[in-house]
Amino acid sequence: MEKIDKLDRHILSIISKNARIPFKDVAEECGVSRAAIHQRVQRMMDMNVITGSGYQINPKSLGFNTCTYIGVKLERGSMYKDVVPEFEKILEVVECHFTTGPYTMLIKLYATDNEHLMELLNSQIQEIPGVMATETLISLRQSVKREIPVFESLE
Repeated sequence: MEKIDKLDRHILSIISKNARIPFKDVAEECGVSRAAIHQRVQRMMDMNVITGSGYQINPKSLGFNTCTYIGVKLERGSMYKDVVPEFEKILEVVECHFTTGPYTMLIKLYATDNEHLMELLNSQIQEIPGVMATETLISLRQSVKREIPVFESLE
């Protein structure tokens, strides 16, 4: 993987705070041409340094009022590869991680309410072959949400 330099880090620092900032403004702040910014951003996308862009949607605005983290215990850790495709079929699941600690996996999902959450747990998640147990943690409020910090001095 190619290395990212100080200019790349500066660009990342700017665009991670505002993905819709025009490249001309980024170029001005960095002291380089707009074409240079475009080329750098495209290269970082090709390198998977930048992995996405777009708008973040507030789940509550679509009626998903319950954010939940579910610890999942599998019969065997090796069943992970079989269980992930089943979680992918559940559209309310927005994240899935293979973890260390008391759970084999940790998933994050959004439900419209507690009744919807119970339906997801009882009729879908706990019915997946290999799922032995689940533990549900409901998020009462998200207090911090941000991207990983970009330290311009690291190389």
